[in-house]
Formats: sequence, structure tokens, C-alpha cells
Amino acid sequence: MSKETGRKLIASNKKARHDYAILKTWEAGLVLAGTEVKSLREGRASLVDAFAAEHEGEILLYGLHIAEYGYGSWTNHAPRRTRKLLLHKQEIVKILSQLNDGNGLTLVPLSMYFSEGWAKVELGMARGLKSYDKRQVMAKRDAEKEIAREMGRRLKGRTRR
Repeated sequence: MSKETGRKLIASNKKARHDYAILKTWEAGLVLAGTEVKSLREGRASLVDAFAAEHEGEILLYGLHIAEYGYGSWTNHAPRRTRKLLLHKQEIVKILSQLNDGNGLTLVPLSMYFSEGWAKVELGMARGLKSYDKRQVMAKRDAEKEIAREMGRRLKGRTRR
């Protein structure tokens, strides 16, 4: 069997990028069972409601849903079990020091993918956005789209009057 190369996206958490301001990201490995890997290769995972937190000096991922493997028997895994994240000790210390500062930060999974055949999760240090922050972001995005649209018209020689 040939070794996988590149990056294959399994699931992404679009809602997290909408609801949170992402300050910094980390790549972490996952401790998985065999049927979980097979189910992930089929793309059957959901990051909705998932979050990461510290437990006894380790960072664990809670609420991640990996559907049961269709051909699994009694060896199948629990779909929403807690999963350990694999990070270097220095990264864990850095993350925990930022989380424990009391600044209202949280760890959210942004995407899950296979990198060189290994299952990885992209974690984001996030701060929750208020509704007026979301409106400002949407207004800025709309203004940028309108500017780009108008620049395209001018470059093509079509102006609106």
C-alpha cells in the first residue's frame, strides 16, 4: 500500500470562524482507535459543538463526533468519546498559560485533515465575538466586495452611472 502524501480535508468548522476571533492556531495529532480512522477516511466527522480543554496536564478534545464505522463489529468506537490531542509539552504549557490568564479565551477545533497519512486537528485560540463585531466584519466584507466589483468594471471599461 502506498503512503499518502499531501493534505486531505475531512471536516471544517465554519461556524467557529464566524463566532470567534481566531488569535493563533496550532496543529495537533489525535489518539484514535482503528475504526475511527476508517470512518474518518470516509469523511464521516463533525466538528460542530467540539472544543478542547485541559485535563490533568493534557489537552483533550470534547464533543467531536466521528460516526461509527459501517463494517465495524463489537470493536466499534463511541461516536462522541473524549479524545487526547498530541502536542509538544512546550506547546501545552504555552496554550495553558494563555487559557488561564482569564482573558475569556477558548480552544476550538477549526479543521480536521489527514497530513501525510496522519489524522490532524487545527486548533485555534479564540475569543468570542459580540454581535456588533460580527456586523462590522460583514459590513467590511461587503464594502471590499463592492470595491473589487467596481475596480473590475473600470478595468474592463464599463462604468456605471
